[in-house]
Amino acid sequence: MSAAETLRSGTSKGLKFTNTLTREKEDFRAIDDENVRLYVCGPTVYDFAHIGNARPVIVFDVLYRLLRHVYGPGHVTYARNITDVDDKINARALRDHPDLPLNDAIAKVTQRTADQFHKDIRALGVLQPDHEPRATQHIDGMVKMIGQLIEKGHAYQAGGEVLFDTASMPDYGGLSKRKLDEQKAGARVAVDRHKKSPGDFVLWKLSSDEEPGWESPWGRGRPGWHIECSVMSEHHLGQVFDIHGGGLDLIFPHHENEIAQSRCAHGTRTMANYWLHNGFLQVEGKKMSKSEGNFFTIQELLETENFGGRKWPGEVLRLAMLMTNYREPIDFSVRKLEEAENLLSKWPKLVETTAAPDADVVKMLADDMNTAGVIQALHALAVEAGKDPSGLATYSATANLMGLAPVEADMSGVDETAVEAAVTRRLEALKTKDWTEADSIRAELASQGILLKDSKDSETGERLTTWELKR
Repeated sequence: MSAAETLRSGTSKGLKFTNTLTREKEDFRAIDDENVRLYVCGPTVYDFAHIGNARPVIVFDVLYRLLRHVYGPGHVTYARNITDVDDKINARALRDHPDLPLNDAIAKVTQRTADQFHKDIRALGVLQPDHEPRATQHIDGMVKMIGQLIEKGHAYQAGGEVLFDTASMPDYGGLSKRKLDEQKAGARVAVDRHKKSPGDFVLWKLSSDEEPGWESPWGRGRPGWHIECSVMSEHHLGQVFDIHGGGLDLIFPHHENEIAQSRCAHGTRTMANYWLHNGFLQVEGKKMSKSEGNFFTIQELLETENFGGRKWPGEVLRLAMLMTNYREPIDFSVRKLEEAENLLSKWPKLVETTAAPDADVVKMLADDMNTAGVIQALHALAVEAGKDPSGLATYSATANLMGLAPVEADMSGVDETAVEAAVTRRLEALKTKDWTEADSIRAELASQGILLKDSKDSETGERLTTWELKR
């Protein structure tokens, strides 16, 4: 039994997932049933998220909901990052705000893009993760990990960069099943003479005076993309956690290189026990591309008539995504959206309920997130509930499990600063054990449609509170 296997000390809950690491469907056992940990790569905030970006956000939102249902809301920790340091961001900042100092221009681009991302995914019925770290908040951790890699002989300085030495890791390529001798220079591997091997990748690169940068032992510079997720996942979930998710396009090089960095820095046999990847998305039968004229952002689909000559509700977009199983390729089309809308039009309005979701549907979802089968079963429940109101509670609970409840209200008109201040006051009240005041603040926020969710930092044990608008 491998070291990775010995970490799976939780009990079997009937969950099965296809693990990219082994290419097999496996029984899921958590490291710790009291704290199941999930990490998913989030957006790089240089442009509005496109419909392809929406697929992993929706897929792993369903996984998060399933895990919360099975283990309990307080026993799942979900981290999804935001990459806010990237050369694409720098280029966009220079293009959009040429008259501003670069750091100010970057701040404008990243904040505007992150705000739009949050607005978009709220419309898609997506829950906020427990942690949403930004890369710029973890530069010190990245510098520390790079130092560990150099010290252990897994990284070297050359050509103004710090590079990971892929040859130093004998089993590099285990996720993608690529061998080192296959890492030839070519379309996806830069031809750089300062590299020991064509497959070596950047951990840190020097910045010019005109580029954003941070001080480090190797000079003022900025991190490579891959090191960011290794550090942020460790900070919030630990050196080894349960599930890492993302799109198929991230298997190589991003996830492969995350594994290499994390394992070599920490001396562990694994980074995450289960690796889940959603399939590719095409639009109207073709690869999505601006040159093809079929590139659409989530915002365009929600707020303009650029796709199919009309706007599309968030719940229709979400259902259309879930009608195809997550591992399969999906052809995103007007016809598919119309099919999803037609289904929704036949479903009765949801009711508030504390009922449990349909057990057969939960079992189906637990089998490698068989969302296509679940949607068919949910439709049957909806039709039955329309005939017999006694089935409304189970139908509503099942729809809620899939995130197909009415979408969250628009945040316009909400004073987010005031809400954050109220959350802070409540945390202070909890620290002083002023339960009456804490309950009063929660009730006042609830009357405004604002729901609070309490959790604890996995490292410090500090109480944390997030909030979401439900109207």
